Amino acid sequence: MLLYNTPLAPNPRRVRIFLAEKNVTIPIRDVNLIAQEHKSEAYGRINPLNEAPALVLDDGATLTESVAICRYIESLYPEPPLLGRNAREQAFIEMWQRRVEFRLFMPVALAFRHSHPALARLESPQKPEFAEHQRPRAQQMMRFLDQELASRRFMASDDFTIADITAIVAMDLTKAARVDIPEDLPHLSRWRTEVSARPSVVP
Repeated sequence: MLLYNTPLAPNPRRVRIFLAEKNVTIPIRDVNLIAQEHKSEAYGRINPLNEAPALVLDDGATLTESVAICRYIESLYPEPPLLGRNAREQAFIEMWQRRVEFRLFMPVALAFRHSHPALARLESPQKPEFAEHQRPRAQQMMRFLDQELASRRFMASDDFTIADITAIVAMDLTKAARVDIPEDLPHLSRWRTEVSARPSVVP
C-alpha cells in the first residue's frame, strides 16, 4: 500500500495518528498543497477530486476519505480497536465521531481555510466573514464536549477512539484558525492534555 499525504493538512494527520496508534507503518508519499501538486494531472489520476489523503491498495484500487481509510486499516489491523469491538460500541463511536467531525472539526477547518493568508490560493475566494461565523459554532461544541467529558475519560467512552483523533486534530488547528478556546472548560482541558501526550499525537 501507499499513502498519499500532505504533512500540514488536518485530514491526513487523522490517518497518520490512526496508523501510529495501530503501530502500523505504510509507505508515504507527500503531496505539496502550497505548490498545488494535488491539482496536477498525475495526482488527478490518483484522486480525481484532487484531495489528500489517498490510500492506494495492493490491488491498485484507490481509497480516499480519512475515515474510510481508517476503517480499512482497522479491518486489517483490529488491535487496538479504535472503531469499537461490537455493534453497540461501534454505533456510539460512530455517533461521537460524526458529532465531533461536523460540529467541531469542520467549523475549525472552515475558519482556517477562509482566514489564513497561506491558504488564499487554495480557498479562492476566501470569505473572512464566513470564517468569523464558524468560530462561535466551534466554541459552542467545545462547551458541550466539556460537559460530556465530566463523566468519562475520552470522547466516546473510557477508551481512546477515532472520535478523539478527530477532536485533537481540530483542537490543534484552533490557533491557526484563530478560534479562541474558552478558559472555563476544565474537562476538555484535562482531556486535551492527556491526549496531546500520546506518542501518536506528538508532532
